[in-house]
Formats: sequence, C-alpha cells, structure tokens
Amino acid sequence: MDAAEASEVQARLAAAVHALNHDARPEARLAANQWLLALQRSPQAWAVATSLLATPDPLPPADLLFFAAQMLRRKIQSPGPALLGLGLASQLLDALLLAARRFCAAPAPRQLLTQICLALAALALRAEGGVDGLFARMPHLPPPAVLELLTVLPEEAAQDQGGDTGVDAAARCRFTRELLAHAPSVLEFLHRQSEKAPADDDGVPLDERNRRILRCLLSWVRVRCFSETPAASLARHPLLTFAFNSLQVSFSFEVAIEVMTELVSQHQELPEAFLSKTPYIREALLLPALANRNEKIIAGLACLMCEVGQAAPALVAEGGSQALALTDGLLRCVAFTSEDWEIAESTLQFWCSLAHFILGIDVKSAKRNVVQELFVPVFSSLLDALLFRAQMDTDEHGSDGAPCIPERLTQFRMNLEELLVDICLLLGAPAYINRLFSGGWDFSSQTIPWKEVEVRMYALSMVRVSCHLVADTILQDEGSFDFSIIMHFVNILSSRTPVELNGNLFLVYKSFGDVVGSYSKWLSSSQCNIKPLLLFCASGISKSVSSNACSLALRKLCEDAPSFIHEPQNLEILFWIGEGMNKGNLQLEDEEEIISAITHALSSISEKELKKSSLARLLCSSYSAVEKIIDIDRDQLLRQNPAAYTQSLDLAVRGLYRMSALFHHLATSVTSGLVDDDIIIVLLGIFWPLLESLFRSSHMENVHLSAAICRSLSSAIHSCGHHFHILLPKVMECLSANFLLFQRHDCFLRTAANVIEEFGHKEEYGALCVRTFEILSSASSISALNSSYTCDQEPDLVEAYTYFTSMFIRCCPKEAIVASSSLIELSFQKAAICSTAMHRGAALAAMSYMSCFLETALAAVLESPECIPNGSPGVALIQILARCGEGLLSNVLYALLGVSALSRVHKSATILQQLAALCSFSEGTTWKAILSWNSLCGWLQSTVKSLPSEYLKQGEAEIIVPSWLKVLQDAGSDYLHSRTGDNIRSHQGYMQGKGGRTLKRIIRDFAESHRNVPIPSPT
Repeated sequence: MDAAEASEVQARLAAAVHALNHDARPEARLAANQWLLALQRSPQAWAVATSLLATPDPLPPADLLFFAAQMLRRKIQSPGPALLGLGLASQLLDALLLAARRFCAAPAPRQLLTQICLALAALALRAEGGVDGLFARMPHLPPPAVLELLTVLPEEAAQDQGGDTGVDAAARCRFTRELLAHAPSVLEFLHRQSEKAPADDDGVPLDERNRRILRCLLSWVRVRCFSETPAASLARHPLLTFAFNSLQVSFSFEVAIEVMTELVSQHQELPEAFLSKTPYIREALLLPALANRNEKIIAGLACLMCEVGQAAPALVAEGGSQALALTDGLLRCVAFTSEDWEIAESTLQFWCSLAHFILGIDVKSAKRNVVQELFVPVFSSLLDALLFRAQMDTDEHGSDGAPCIPERLTQFRMNLEELLVDICLLLGAPAYINRLFSGGWDFSSQTIPWKEVEVRMYALSMVRVSCHLVADTILQDEGSFDFSIIMHFVNILSSRTPVELNGNLFLVYKSFGDVVGSYSKWLSSSQCNIKPLLLFCASGISKSVSSNACSLALRKLCEDAPSFIHEPQNLEILFWIGEGMNKGNLQLEDEEEIISAITHALSSISEKELKKSSLARLLCSSYSAVEKIIDIDRDQLLRQNPAAYTQSLDLAVRGLYRMSALFHHLATSVTSGLVDDDIIIVLLGIFWPLLESLFRSSHMENVHLSAAICRSLSSAIHSCGHHFHILLPKVMECLSANFLLFQRHDCFLRTAANVIEEFGHKEEYGALCVRTFEILSSASSISALNSSYTCDQEPDLVEAYTYFTSMFIRCCPKEAIVASSSLIELSFQKAAICSTAMHRGAALAAMSYMSCFLETALAAVLESPECIPNGSPGVALIQILARCGEGLLSNVLYALLGVSALSRVHKSATILQQLAALCSFSEGTTWKAILSWNSLCGWLQSTVKSLPSEYLKQGEAEIIVPSWLKVLQDAGSDYLHSRTGDNIRSHQGYMQGKGGRTLKRIIRDFAESHRNVPIPSPT
C-alpha cells in the first residue's frame, strides 16, 4: 500500500470512526460500523493501525487512536496464521512499545494506554518467547507504562476471555509459568513504586499511583505470585503492609480490600496474621465508618473480616480478644441498617461456617462445652441483629394490591434459613424460643408491635420447617417453653373485625399460619385451643396473602387433632370454611387443600350417620355453584350477561375441583376402612346426577369446565371403585358423545382411558370398551392424525389418544383386543406417523404406545411358543405387526433424523430392541409363519434403500444394514433373556443387557451424526 492509498484509507477511517461515535443518523452509524469491520478483517489493518499510532504531532483525535489500538488487539487475538506467518511479531512489538511510551501520560487518555498494553499482552501470549522478550524491553518504558502493562499481563492467563480465540489451555498454562518466573522482579518493582516520595514527578498523583500499584498487585496475586514466598516472611511482606495501610485511604480502599481478601483465600498462614489486626480494623476503621454511615467502607471491611473468619474458624473458635473483636465487628455490620440487605447477607456464610465448626466438635468433649458457652452470647446477639434486619420496615403492595414483603427482603429471609437452624442448635431449642419471645409485649395494649411479632414468628417457623429434630426436641420438653403466648396472639388476631384486618396484618397472619402448621401437634393437644385455631385459620384463609399458610395450618390441625375437631361447634366452623369458598377468591390449590383437610377430619368421625351426613353436606357445599350453571342452561336469558356467565363458569369449575379433591382424599379413607359402602353410595347419589346433567349441557364447550368435570369424575372413579360399575355405560356414553362434539377437548379421551384402566380387565365390560374405542376412533380429529404436521398442530390430542390406546391394549380382555384388531392396527399406524412429529411430547407419547404394543405382543408369543391359538390377541397383534412392521421401522428411522432426534434415542432403541426380540423369538417357533427374522431384515433393507441420498453419508447405506442387524440380534437376545424365568424385570423400558446398551449407543451416534439434515417426512 503506497503513501497515497494509505492516506486515503486513514482519511476514510477517521470519517468512519467519527460517524460511529458522533453521527445522529442510525443508517450512517450502521454503514460506518460495517466498513470498520471489513477494514479490521483486511490485511491492510496492520499497517493502517500501526501508522496511526506512530503519527507525528499534531496527534489524530483520541477516539481514532483508541480504535487503532483496539483494532490491533483484535487482529492479534484473531485465530489463524496472519500474525506469525507474515513475520510481523517483532515489528509489531516495537511499534506497540513505542506507542506505550508515547501515550503513557497526559494529555493522552488512560484508556488508550490500556488498549496498547492489552495488545502487547495478547502478543506475548501468542509469540514464541513473547513474555521474556517483553520483560527484556520493559526497562525502556516509563513507570506508568510498565505499571499498566504489568497489570494487564496476568489477565491473559484467565481462560475463555471474551473475544480471545485461538489459544488453548496448554498455551495459557505455559504463559502463566513464564509470567511467574518474573514474579520476584515484578514484586520488587511494585515495592519500589510504593516507596516513591510524593514529590517524585511521573505525572501521576500519589493517590492515583497507589491505586494503580494495588490494581497491578491484585492481578499478580490472582495468578499466585506469592506461591514461592516463604510462609514465615509472607505476612511481613512490605507490599502486604502497603495494602493494609491503603485501607485508610478512601481512593484505594476497594482495591486494597480485594487484594487482602484474595491473599487470605489463597494462603492458609495469613488469616492468623490478619486476625491480629482485627482490633485495629474495628476501632480505627469500622466504628468510624458505622458512625458516618459509610456503606462502601462497612461492606468492604465486612467482606475482609468474613474471609479471615471463614479461612480460620478454629482460630475464631478459640475465643481470644482478637476473635471476639472480629465477631463484634461483624455483629455490628449485621445490625447496620441500609436500604438493602447486602452487607448483612455477606456475613451469613461466615456465621454458618463458625456454627458448623462449633457443632462439629465432639458433643461429649469438654472443649465443646467451653466453646459453646463462650459463643452463646455472640449467637444470641446475632439472632437479635438478624431479627432486626429481617423485620419489615416498609408497607409494600404487589401488582394485585395485596400487601407483600419486598423481594430483596424475601431473598434475605430465604438465605437466613440455614443460619437460624444453626443458631437454634447452638443455643438449644428452649433458649432459642425464649429469645424470640423476650419482647415483653403487653397483650392488652392496642399498639402491639406487629412487625416485630411477625419476624419472630417467621424465625420460629423456619426452625421447624428446616430441622425436624429441633421441633421434636421442643415437643418432648413440654416444660421448656409456654406456647400459650402463641395462643394469646391467635386470639387477638381472630377477634379482629374484617375492617381491622388490613395492610401488613395479613403478613402477620401468614407467619402465624406457618407457626400453627409447624407446631399444630403441640398447639392442638389442648381442646380449648381448637376453636380459636380454627377461627384463626378461617380468617387467614380469606386473604390471598395468608391463604396458603392458613390452608396448610388447617390441614395439619385436622390431621393432628381429629378427636377434638369432631366437637359440634368445631364441625360447624369447618362447614362454614367450606361453604365460604363459593365466593371464588382463593387459589385452586388452596381450595383443594382446605377440602382435603375437612374431608380428612370428617372421614375419621366415629359415628356412622354423622359421618355420612357430614360428608354429604361438604359435597353439597360445592353442589350449588355447579347447579347454578345448569340452571343457566335451562334459562337462556341468564346467558345474556357475559360477565355474570363467566363468573358462574369460574365458580362451577372451582366447585368441581373441590369435588375432585374430596373424592381424591376419600380414596385413602376407603382403603383404610374409615368410609364404608353406604357412605360411598350416598355420595355417588348426589354426585353423578349433577355430573350427568352437566355432561348433557351446552356448557361443555368450555375447555376449563370440561377439564374440571373430567378430573372430578376420574377422582370419583378411583375412590369409589366397583360402586361405579352400574354407571359405566352412561359414563362412557357421556365421554364419547362429548368428545365427538368437542374434539379439541382431550380430557374426554384421558378420562375414558382412566375408566378402562380401572374396569377394563373385567370381561363383562369388554363390549363397552370396544364400543367406546369405535366411537372415539370415528372422530374426524382422530382420522386427521395422518401426518407429522397434523400431529404437531394437535400434540395434546396425540398424547391423549395414544394414552387411551395404550390402556386399551394393556387392560382390556383378550376378546376385546381381537374384536378391535382393525382399530388397533389403525392406531398403530397413526402412532408410527406421530413418532416423527417435531413436538417432543407427542412423539414420545406415540413411541410409548408402540412400545406398549410390542411388549403386549411379546408376552402373548411367550405365553404360547409352540402353537398359534385361534382367536388369541397374540395372533391379532402379530398379524398387525407383520403388516405394519416396515412402516414402524421406517418412521422410527426418520424420527432419528434432524435436530430433535436426540430426545427420542432411548424410546427408539427400546422399540427396536423389542422388535428384534419378537422377530428373533418367532424364528424358531410356529409363529415364523407370520413373523420372522427375515421380516426384520427385509424391513430394514427397504427402509434404508428408500431414504433419500441427502439424508445419509456416502457409503453409509451399505454399512447400516449389516452392522445394525448384528447389534439388533444381540439386543433382541438380551431382551428375551430378561423376559424369561427369574430374569423378568419390572422396568420394561430399560435397555436390557450389553446388547441393548450397544444398540442405544449406535442409535445415539446415528442421531448425533444426522442432526443437520433437513427435516424429513416419510413417504
């Protein structure tokens, strides 16, 4: 490039940089950026950048010089032989060193020197002998340039630097070793710089110079520059003294903290030395910072003291004056109030490590007692400080207008959980609880400090939730604490009117709800406590903030005190709570929790008639909401108000979910004998007529209502068992008819599958199952499942349909399977197609059905190996497989192509192993007339041959067939071995034996090597 061309390029470069940084037009900045990127990639970039940095006075603009240095650094970091191949390393080193000397002082911007030094460091990393050559030339640079270069050099030792490519880990390790060989001279240089008198004129102010020295020292500490320094002299090293003295200078404080924290974490001999300085740090630095509320100083000192304490918990546990100065300082940091909780949070790990060390001392040793007694006051004060910081100090509200705890405070409380348990273990449960309730509150006062009460309830609930041993200790030692104080607060809260229950008082309710749930076993041991506790739960449930905690508390009360709950007044409260849910202001999960709790209590009533009437009353409490929606169906005028109709639908859905929860919980009671047949018949007499009316209503078009009714029906079938047998024809009719009407509602298919799972094994229901299968299969939506595209459009339908067909094959009688052979064949073909869908759930569900089909067929063959029984399901299934085997194999192979194939490796390998087992076993039996090993060989050859050439690598088609057949033969033999005699395993999907694992490996290799082929569609 001649002078004229170079001048033109520099002019264009200057214009582009100016446009990029200063032009207001986006299109101009975009064009400039594209031109600059093109220049950076070009060979001319080396000469253009170096010539700019060497331009004589007057200097180009600072941003142009900065871009030139940055461009050189990026060119050096770019992979490829461009640098060394052109022999530029030596010339480039000279040019950059000259630029570093030239631009190391004002008026040149500091960032320009940093970019030049980064380029030098990148060059030293890549050039042979680069580190030694650079250090040999450093004496010719001014101290500010040397200091900046020494600062950035160790940063190149870090792995995976952004934008830095082409250097492997071995090269970085070599670079680090070469750097550390010069560590003594670097430390000596830094020591000399730190001792320079303020009058030394290098153009850099003293405070700035000291901060740069510390920054450079930090870079070298991070590459362990003191690793060869003797332990005895390390603590007395003048640079450590320099760093410690820099703590007293605000300008260099943060870097000094980083240096010392890094050193303490690296060298185990340093914590003791730093611990000896703790009294001075506390008196001279921390206390003034706390008085002046200097958060930067407080946070830094807290970080340093925590690092010292964590590095040497044994030294702290000795309890000397220095250790106590450290703990006192950190206690003050915890108690320091600020807008957030970062300072207090930064100390938590230290306190946990100290507590773990003390608790780890042998409990029977005298040392444990001495240390624990010494630190009980410390951890007692820590508990007070944590409670103070964890207290709500503002009134915040969420997006729904409900009061809430600030997000950062919530996070702080979550992080406190482990430490609170440790404190409880150290102090002992009685002392911990007494500490929580040492506030001396006046219960008659109208100004109870509720925020303080709330945080102490939170601390009490945490130790129960996180450490069951603590709670058990509390419950065993009943005289250790009088829990009546909790009941005092419960009574106060329960007596408040709805108007008084506002704002943060419901957050108090939430914390008390957690406590009541955690300690219900003890609180409910007295009969006089039950009514206040139930009223408390009833009040707390009414607000979203506390509803979940109080719902869980109600469940625990019903489980722990069933005999007391059965008092008439307490039962009325339970019914009042249940009936109050018709307002629809709770989360569905909370409503289900409440219904489960009440059902549990009512199921354990000893008097049969009372139990029957009570459960019927509870069921009827949800009845009215569902009945109302049926009334709307009878009177179309009621549907003319969309808002009212939507609300009615929502309440009906909630009512159905509550019914589902009731029957779901009843299943356990029926199994245990608490609920007998008479009660079930009464409940079904209430439940089914309502459901049947709803099934035949026009409201079933609503997907949420359909899902709710199907869920409640499934729960009722599961709990009521054989009592449903009379109703089965009507149930299946309703499910089938509604699916034909609303074919996007897959819940009908799933519920029908649940019915078959429950009753399909009984021969008398075989015809009903077949008829249901026929009706469901006639739906247009099922008929349309004939391409992977359609399956991707309706993944939920695919999953529900394949689940139904799996249950049909697995649970129905032999006669039903034979009678439905044509439908099963059709469903098998659809499943094979759906296995190639992009939607992961749909594809895996289809594969699960195919695997179920193959497992059932294999079981039938193994049952009759020597003859082919007429009219057996095995014959029907094997004949289907013989007709559909090639399609199955073809679709499985297509499913292993493309980006989504890896998720299907396991299912595909299982199907292929089962198929190989069937064909292998049939080969030596009378089943060979229908299916044989030759069948599998022909299918595989045909499938591979039909694959378009672009889907396979050159020569791969010739290799796949013989290699796969060998592996399939071994895998099939292993699968058969696992299915015979004592080798039968319950987990049928497991890749059986060495052959199975080999098959899975080659399937995975095939999928991985064909991830980038275009997404295929089998013909």
